[in-house]
Amino acid sequence: MTKGILVSAPSSGTGKTTVMLGLLRALADDGLAVQPFKSGPDYIDPAFHRAACGRASFNLDTWAMGESLLGAISTEARGADICVAEGSMGLYDGVATRGQAGFGSSAETAARMGWPVVLVVDVGGQAQSAAATALGFQAYNPNLPFAGVILNRCASPRHERLARLGMDQAGIKVLGVLPRRGDLALPERHLGLIQAVEHPDLNAAIEGYATFLRDHVDLDAIRAAAAGGNIGQGELPKPPAGRIALARDEAFSFTYPHLLKGWRDGGAEILPFSPLADEAPAADADLVWLPGGYPELHAGKLAAAETFRAGLRKHAQTKPVHGECGGYMALGEALIDKEGTRHQMAGLLGLVTSYEKRKFHLGYRRAVLETALPGHEAKTALRGHEFHYSTILEQPDAPLAQVFDADGNDVPETGSVRGHVTGTFFHLITAEDHA
Repeated sequence: MTKGILVSAPSSGTGKTTVMLGLLRALADDGLAVQPFKSGPDYIDPAFHRAACGRASFNLDTWAMGESLLGAISTEARGADICVAEGSMGLYDGVATRGQAGFGSSAETAARMGWPVVLVVDVGGQAQSAAATALGFQAYNPNLPFAGVILNRCASPRHERLARLGMDQAGIKVLGVLPRRGDLALPERHLGLIQAVEHPDLNAAIEGYATFLRDHVDLDAIRAAAAGGNIGQGELPKPPAGRIALARDEAFSFTYPHLLKGWRDGGAEILPFSPLADEAPAADADLVWLPGGYPELHAGKLAAAETFRAGLRKHAQTKPVHGECGGYMALGEALIDKEGTRHQMAGLLGLVTSYEKRKFHLGYRRAVLETALPGHEAKTALRGHEFHYSTILEQPDAPLAQVFDADGNDVPETGSVRGHVTGTFFHLITAEDHA
């Protein structure tokens, strides 16, 4: 059993991710094998985690995943000295209606795994009052193990004394106090952090976070607080084909790590190719899979990638092609960027999307397939997550699925199917029968 902690916060924007990356690197530098996890459906953070500690990070999601899949993913902790998980949003934030297993909060992940919570509290603009926030988070679920707090963005030694006084009076352990520094923020764009591969000097940034954490956080106390480690058992999702051509570059990169590991463990051969480099998918692939990413930032280059598009069209004549979110848009007729310029896409689906008319789409999705999807028969219920700003202008093809949000309300983004080509706006996490 590998003990662990979960790093969370009262809300987004508290500095939780920089604390997480610094902690992963500092512990790894101390010679520990550190297994990172991400609570919830975020598909950007795991790549940062891997860069920080050298071990692949996996999502744990108590709304989308059943006990079998959670158990299978938890086995990644075997052989590690400590697990460090990063929460999403605020500690108790989830959906409104209980799903397959729960509401999908980071608190549920911590409770499922038995990991004590390290709460990162932004004390900017307050002092003793921060203790009331921390105390409320501790008392909200008395059964949730609570390790203590890291106070972030402390302005001065006097500010630290006052904030510590409040925590002492509340009986809450202070694990560290981080001075205010404006240079610690990771660069972001409209879907959150930029991708790890795009950071101009990610390793140097993480080294800086680790030094900062080591100077101001009691790493021994955090290691001593680690507990739990409820490793289960189960199976990862099986591969949808034997040879899978997977688009992989700065435009297409969002695939959940547990899916890729399940495909490889199931014997599939993953054949990466780069549409941005105008590479065609492998001609002998059984399936072409275009993940999500940022095609809107590279629309002109994709429109000019004739070799890529010709290879895609040839494959689609006889074999399946599937796209998720950005990959779905790239399979469509056209993509209109934020300046209003229309770019020709692959034309395998009739979908036309626009970033000129931005609308935020975010949330869990439950999809009941109306037709087969690679690896899944018609009528299968899938679980996934949708996160994008694009707007559908045209979608003339048959719907792929009936799609619902976490509360069971209809979602108009039903996906598309035309011949051997399918696409969805949601990123697949698992099928319910494999959850």
